[in-house]
Amino acid sequence: MKWSSMRKANVFQNLSDLPNVDAELFAVPSPDRLGGVAKSTHAPRFLLLYGSLRERSYSRLLTFEAARLLEAMGTEVRIFDPMGLPLPDSAADTHPKVQELRELAAWAEGMVWTSPERHGAMTGIMKAQIDWIPLSIGAVRPTQGKTLAVMEVSGGSQSFNAVNQLRVLGRWMRMITIPNQSSVAKAFLEFDESGRMKPSAYYDRVVDVMEELVKFTLLTRDVAPYLVDRYSERKESAAELSKRVNQRSL
Repeated sequence: MKWSSMRKANVFQNLSDLPNVDAELFAVPSPDRLGGVAKSTHAPRFLLLYGSLRERSYSRLLTFEAARLLEAMGTEVRIFDPMGLPLPDSAADTHPKVQELRELAAWAEGMVWTSPERHGAMTGIMKAQIDWIPLSIGAVRPTQGKTLAVMEVSGGSQSFNAVNQLRVLGRWMRMITIPNQSSVAKAFLEFDESGRMKPSAYYDRVVDVMEELVKFTLLTRDVAPYLVDRYSERKESAAELSKRVNQRSL
C-alpha cells in the first residue's frame, strides 16, 4: 500500500483493509461534534483534594491558595477534608466520608490533587482518596472526561515524583490532566505564620496552573462525553445489548 498516494477520501471511507473493525461502530472524529454544542453558563465546578492530616499541612495550605485563585477566576470550589476517611476496603462504601467524597467527585467538572512527597512518593492519604473514587458507579463515571491539575509540596529540594505519580493516576481515572503543574520545594519556607503563601516564582506557577486548569475546563466540559467516547466501549455496549435483546424469556 502506498500511503503517500492514498486519497483522504479512502482513509475516511474505505474499511475493506480493516477486517477487524466493526463498520457499524467505527466513527471518524468530526470537528462538527466539537462545535455547535450548547455552552454551559454556570461557573466551572472544581473539587480540591490534599494529602496530609498534619495540623500545619503545607499541601492543605497550597490547596487553599489554589482555591482562592480559582474563586477569583469566577469558579465554584469545594475542598474535601480527608480527616476521618477510612482506608479503602476497611469500611463499606456507605461510610459518610466515602459518600461525601463520591458526591463531590460527581459534582465537579475538574479537580486539583495536591500531595506532599513522602519517601519519594505521594502520601497514603492522597492515594486513599483517589482509590475511594471508582471508575464507575452504575452507569456514571465520576472522573472520566473531567480536567485535572496536579501539585506537590516537599520538605527538601524540588522534586516531581509525586506529581508524576498523580499524572499516572489521572490517566488511569480517564481524566484530562493539563500540561502545567506545580512543585513547591522547601515548603516550610514558602508560607507565612498566617498560612498564606509568600510571593515567589513558586506562587506564580500556582497562578499559571489554576489559570490553565480553568481554560481547559471551559474548553472541554461541554464536549467531554464526545472526547472520551471510545470504539471499544461502543463495541462492548453493542454486544451487551445484543445479548440482552436476544436472550430467551424464562
